[in-house]
Amino acid sequence: MNGAPVYLAIDAGTGSARALAFDGDGTLVARASREWTHAPVPGHPGGTDFDTERGWRAIAAAVADVVRSLQGRPVAAVAASSMREGFVLYDGDGREIWACPNTDGRARREAEELVDEGVADRIYRVAGDWISITAPARLRWIARHEPDILRATRHFGMLSDWVTAKLSGVFVTEPTCGSSSAMFDLRTRAWSEELAALVGIDPAVLPPVVECGTVVGTVTALAAELTGLAEGTPVVAGGADTQLALHGIAARPGIPTIVAGTFWQTTAVVDTPLIDPQRRLRTLCHVEPSRWMVEGIGFLSGLAMRWFRDAFCPDAVAAADGSRSAFAVMEEWAGEVPAGSHGVIATMASVMQADAWYQSVPSFVGFDINDAASSSRGAFIRAIEEAAAIVAAAHLDILSALTDGRAVSEGTVTFTGGSSAGSLWPRVIAGVTALDTLVTPAPEATAYGAARLAAAGVGVDLPPMSKPERVEVADAAEKATYRAVSARWHRVYADMLSISGDDLPALFTPPGAARPVHERAPRPSRPAERLG
Repeated sequence: MNGAPVYLAIDAGTGSARALAFDGDGTLVARASREWTHAPVPGHPGGTDFDTERGWRAIAAAVADVVRSLQGRPVAAVAASSMREGFVLYDGDGREIWACPNTDGRARREAEELVDEGVADRIYRVAGDWISITAPARLRWIARHEPDILRATRHFGMLSDWVTAKLSGVFVTEPTCGSSSAMFDLRTRAWSEELAALVGIDPAVLPPVVECGTVVGTVTALAAELTGLAEGTPVVAGGADTQLALHGIAARPGIPTIVAGTFWQTTAVVDTPLIDPQRRLRTLCHVEPSRWMVEGIGFLSGLAMRWFRDAFCPDAVAAADGSRSAFAVMEEWAGEVPAGSHGVIATMASVMQADAWYQSVPSFVGFDINDAASSSRGAFIRAIEEAAAIVAAAHLDILSALTDGRAVSEGTVTFTGGSSAGSLWPRVIAGVTALDTLVTPAPEATAYGAARLAAAGVGVDLPPMSKPERVEVADAAEKATYRAVSARWHRVYADMLSISGDDLPALFTPPGAARPVHERAPRPSRPAERLG
């Protein structure tokens, strides 16, 4: 082995598998990735499967690329992060027999049953999350449609747990990803036997819970052969992508964070497990044992940009080189368009309302086919960015209300994740939110959070990404423009939702929602509930 050791992070995200290696001072030294998609389930609209065989090949290939590029530098430890909510079931021999990603929405009927039975409300009060995209409804779906699978199940794990098991052969979970199952008790940061019984799963199949940063095993001979990692390399419990991003940048109460990947999470770190009495946002366990995280999710915010790249911007891909990406080229086009995108509005994601969370069919409105110069690709790209920022701003308003202003007490917001690499998007965030926007020095906060945990597992303290790469201060004129643009966007989104119908694919209408948001009677505002 040659050179100083590195700490490896594996990130099984919604849109890709990535491997990244960081050295002892936090410098990124190697990375590799494989994009992936999740196949629809025939006969079950909205259903998506996670292909564990293909997924593991993608992860192993990305890790092998990194190991080769290290040219002999040793990997001291490895930890995994993943998208949340998705999970894997295994038989008694440890073979995967069922798996889904976070986008799976096949269990709408089952979710509605849980609502009607009052179980969904109990889950929310204990676990801090609704049943729209979590395990309870999906487990009931399996019991109804594939009962043999559930009878054969001997192990349950979230997707980051699955990566850990593939590396080490050990079945464990930790509080950040485990709590995204909606079967955790937020107060105890452990599985709730009550909730397991309510959703019909044997508590014996639920894995032991360890804290993030715990060494749980070592890389097996088989995993070593496939990945190039040395057999015996320590495998450390990582966690959920959003919480690990917050850990990577050392997020703290008072400064909210927008974690901008395929989906966008607008988050606040809190010292108590707050529960939103109006059931808008979700609460999950954070990395540190004494902290939790409250968030609002913007579906499709990042994925929409990737779709637009692939569908309409082949020349941006061709123009990309080592110094700039296709997204950077696209932002150059968008940067030529003024705030408000010449009236073009993108309806991609809605403000989160966990118990009635309908999404409009993704659309663009307001473009003028008689004015190609104004209704250009740049206008559409900027409209995607503005829509994401408007949803994030709405989530920030809710977080502020829940915490009596403490969530945004310092007048700033941190912007991290893949979208933060853009030059324009941070400026849009600042203009829409009217908050100084701190941009992290790299869009790899989730992976860096996993690397920090890998290092901690072997006694090394990697410094957090605490110093922003730049600060975007909102332009006064843009702030005024965006107040009007935001008001128009909310009106348009409500109108688009009203004509979208009740037969939308479940990806855009997460299950368990009784009726669309625009049909709901407003609830009176109440302070957040505290568990315990």
